[in-house]
Amino acid sequence: MVVLFRMKNEIHPRYYETKVTCSCGANFKIGSTVPELKVEICSNCHPLYTGKKRFVDTAGRLDRFKAREEKTKKIQAELLSKRKNKKPKEKNPDKREKAE
Repeated sequence: MVVLFRMKNEIHPRYYETKVTCSCGANFKIGSTVPELKVEICSNCHPLYTGKKRFVDTAGRLDRFKAREEKTKKIQAELLSKRKNKKPKEKNPDKREKAE
């Protein structure tokens, strides 16, 4: 017994041969439901594929991260200096003598 399934008409998105344009200037074609795409990073300029170390900063995220990191280091340095300057408490081995 052979069962054939048919696609319903007019419910599926239109399929395009999409032109993809990267910010580095590379162009290539893929199949998609969108007629045209613009991307920031492609395989021609991505650090993983090129082997070049490059920071990709979108909307200042890298700057915010570095600022947060510096702030954390500053706070840690202040806490460390407070601990070093703090006098050690005198230990009293026999607390009962103080109570009497």
